[in-house]
Amino acid sequence: MAKLSAFLKKNRFSVISWAVTLLLVAGMIFGALQWRDSTSVPQAMAPIATTGPNSESPQVPMPALGGGPGVFAAIEREILLKTNIPADKPRYEPADYRVMRGDSIFAIADAFKLKPETVYWANHKVFNGSPTNIQPGQELVIPPTDGVYYEWQEGDTIESVTDKFEIKPDDIIYWPGNGLDLTNPTVESGTFVMIPGAVQDDQPLFIEVATSASSGGSSGCEGGYQSQGYFIWPTSARYLSGYDFGQDGHNGIDISAPEGVPIYAADNGVVTMAQGGWNYGYGNVVQIDHGNGFVTIYAHLSVISVGMCQSITAGAPIGAAGNTGNSQGAHLHFEIRQNGTPVNPWLLLQ
Repeated sequence: MAKLSAFLKKNRFSVISWAVTLLLVAGMIFGALQWRDSTSVPQAMAPIATTGPNSESPQVPMPALGGGPGVFAAIEREILLKTNIPADKPRYEPADYRVMRGDSIFAIADAFKLKPETVYWANHKVFNGSPTNIQPGQELVIPPTDGVYYEWQEGDTIESVTDKFEIKPDDIIYWPGNGLDLTNPTVESGTFVMIPGAVQDDQPLFIEVATSASSGGSSGCEGGYQSQGYFIWPTSARYLSGYDFGQDGHNGIDISAPEGVPIYAADNGVVTMAQGGWNYGYGNVVQIDHGNGFVTIYAHLSVISVGMCQSITAGAPIGAAGNTGNSQGAHLHFEIRQNGTPVNPWLLLQ
């Protein structure tokens, strides 16, 4: 003890310094632990049982925010490192798509909420001039919106392109996906530009076949006279006024017919479309399902004289030739489709 007492007297200052240091370190560690516990679980508010005014039954106590028996724990939330983008947000960039077995222009367009001609126009070189050339494995470009996905050519200007497609310059300049410099809107040749709402006049337009319930379709029409097994000419004329089948992707034949000339049903069947308007460029159009997998389409009519779900016989008048829709003069655009696929009318008309 004498030695210890002598040691403490000799080193009193050092011993006191170490003791104070140890106390400070212990205090800091204790304070850090207390701070951690207080931030992980907030202090509890003791539930207070109260009685509502004019009521004999006790009110439900407020839940405590802290730990302990009979209280609720704080709600934890994960940090989201990725922002979820709504599925219906507009696209401004084209998408790539590989054709799968069973695909069609209509199915692909519907999946991307586009018109079928928009998909076809952007890929007409892939289809080699006809939408029936769609094959599994083909790589398609899907435009972000309806219109023409146009490849800028050498010598093109904003003015020349807008004149060609009969649109306003602002439709190209201010469309966000084109990313043009608003102070100097120039485009290099070879660049693809989206032209919303434009129409590619030198490429075909499409109309979806609606079949009757009797042939397994969903037009809502039933019955109809049984097909006679062959097609008669839908007009008295026998020569073309414009495109032939397959020419520049044309799905039918354009038969010379002055405006007002009667148009006849090519076979027995039921009317599954009798509709006025633009109709994808077909104008006033009549469609007849013949109940055997064949459908005929009569477009650009000036007058429609039949109604939806009306049973019809071969040779019965269905309307009159006209110049409605995307037409450059009065004529009849006539199509025959077998199970949805365009067939050359020259092979079937008698």
